[in-house]
Amino acid sequence: MNTQSNEINQHQAQRYQWVEGFKKSLAVAMGYLPAGIAFGVLAQVAGVPVWATIMLSIVLYAGAAQYACLPMLSAGLPIGNIATNIAAINLRHVFYGMPLLKYLPKNKIAKTYCLFALTDETFSVMTSLPNESRQSLILPISLFNQSWWVLASAIGVLIGSALSDLVPHLDFALVCLFAILAYEQFQSIKRYFPIGIAVVALIIASLFTSSWLLLMAITICMLMILARGFWTNPITAGGGHE
Repeated sequence: MNTQSNEINQHQAQRYQWVEGFKKSLAVAMGYLPAGIAFGVLAQVAGVPVWATIMLSIVLYAGAAQYACLPMLSAGLPIGNIATNIAAINLRHVFYGMPLLKYLPKNKIAKTYCLFALTDETFSVMTSLPNESRQSLILPISLFNQSWWVLASAIGVLIGSALSDLVPHLDFALVCLFAILAYEQFQSIKRYFPIGIAVVALIIASLFTSSWLLLMAITICMLMILARGFWTNPITAGGGHE
């Protein structure tokens, strides 16, 4: 009897997690739908095959990197050049994963997927949740968020170039999404340091290069984050040794 009761409780808990994960993903869906549709439309205009557009949203699943892929694919750049640019754009995800490592699922497959699907938007949602609910919700939120993106990309492909003719500069939809999420996260945690280092890094990088602006700005941000970490948590010389 106790075993049956435990199974029922476990089933109810899992159902609650997926329902709650769906609800938390709706805020992301409001941004993913227009941004994903814009990506699908732009991919169609760029001549990317339908199957390749959908696969990019499934296998790559990185909004900024997917947008950046389109002109490179159209220009026929070598795979090595495309991979290098994508790696540079997605370098920030290393820092996203670090604070959430202890909240990843215990199942290896689920853990691997959550690391793969940890986008800016998923990170923003996860860090706004209470610590005790993060581990149970990270998988549902990640799956629902990617589902919204894949669905939006498919809709964009079906719409085709008609929307691009009516609404120019669709690629700006992703920038708007980032701006909205950044504002909402700032309202939640009220931390000025990330904004400060981003502005300073962009200014410094723009003084040295225009071709590699993003890569240099990200590198400077990384160095400043590491410097702040060492400054606020100094390692005591000889600590831990007798």
